[in-house]
Amino acid sequence: MDRLDRDILGILREDARISYRDLGARVGLSANATADRVRRMRRDGVILGFTVVVDPAADTRGGLVVFIDLTLREGVSNEEFEQCVVRLPGITEVVHVTGAYDYLVRARAADAAALDALLRRLKREAGVAQSSTRIALRAANTAG
Repeated sequence: MDRLDRDILGILREDARISYRDLGARVGLSANATADRVRRMRRDGVILGFTVVVDPAADTRGGLVVFIDLTLREGVSNEEFEQCVVRLPGITEVVHVTGAYDYLVRARAADAAALDALLRRLKREAGVAQSSTRIALRAANTAG
């Protein structure tokens, strides 16, 4: 990856819908050369995908968005935990982290009772020893 690739990535982080023509103009390349670079970065696994950032207030699914810090029980492997947790309803992201906890899980629960049920399943089925849950109140707009 060179400076142009890094510049392209920076612009795509701000606006993934920018045209190759406009993107190329910003980095000093033709639209075709820019498209070739983006395709190469996708093929090489540098760009994993494109996403949409949705205002949580506009999300019609409702319910609670929660962040759960988890510590695994002794003897539970990361692989066992990950295979189990990704199948649980409401789990939207699972991240292995450093620090006091083993994982950070992002999830959505319809209400407090659904959150309680999810936490109980994490402990019963996924090998979680300890958890600490935070409820998202609102998100700041970080998209350009």
